Amino acid sequence: MNGMKKLDIKQLRILNALLAEKNLSRVADNMGLTQQAISEQLRKLREVFADRLFVRQGNQMVPTPLALELGTKIQTILSDIESLSQVNEFSPATYTGVITISATDYAIEAILPRFLRIVREQAPHLKIIVTDFESDQLGAKLTSGELDLALTFPPFVPADIPWLHLFDEQHICVASACSPLCHQAPLSLAQVAALPQLVISPSKANLKGSHDSWFAEQGLQRNIVMSLPSFKGAPDVLYATDMIAFYPARLLPNRKVDVIALDVQPPKFEVIVAWHPRTQHSQIHQWLINQLQNICGE
Repeated sequence: MNGMKKLDIKQLRILNALLAEKNLSRVADNMGLTQQAISEQLRKLREVFADRLFVRQGNQMVPTPLALELGTKIQTILSDIESLSQVNEFSPATYTGVITISATDYAIEAILPRFLRIVREQAPHLKIIVTDFESDQLGAKLTSGELDLALTFPPFVPADIPWLHLFDEQHICVASACSPLCHQAPLSLAQVAALPQLVISPSKANLKGSHDSWFAEQGLQRNIVMSLPSFKGAPDVLYATDMIAFYPARLLPNRKVDVIALDVQPPKFEVIVAWHPRTQHSQIHQWLINQLQNICGE
């Protein structure tokens, strides 16, 4: 890499754009340059790094392993350079930009309404994109910059991704508001295990629930008979059936369901916000995280 001293910011931006677009002509159009100029810069980059960086496959430029490795470092460098112009100038009221947030269906109901109200009041020019939560893609999308923040749970976060605890949540056993189970003496865990149960499986369609291991530790197997992909429809289904479910406390009360008293409660779980290390000192990211802390601590 003898040509490293000749590397400039423009070339880094071109390499970053190629990693995002994987197409020379689109990068040229986006940057206001000719395709020939982009090709020439790519040639120089190949000399600097002694690597092809991109291999043409049809209409796409497929990055080599080295190009992908460089991409993460280049995004950090460009982010740091951009932050130089933001020092001492940040104001939510005037900030313009787009932030993408990945949120579980639980977070969409329990956190986002109050959070987004504050964002709209205090940062009216900020645009927010909320996407479905994909646990197996979380690390990759935060690294690539497709995601800025993720509202999730610790087990889904890769070891190299920083996160902050927002609050502890508790699942409450519920059934239809018409169920006689809601007006009985506290049930034992063995009695609960035998009842037909509904579980929420947002990431994988199966008949497995988050508290299966808790029951197993007591030598019990749950009678799970149905799963749904989100919490939103659970009260309606429970209201119309004989099933029970463990439902987040922050989503209660709900007129369709009522609480079943238990002699022991399931373990609590953490709700967190995660981000990529390169945005650790980003003022807009830190402002949004602070707002989340404020509303979740209330």
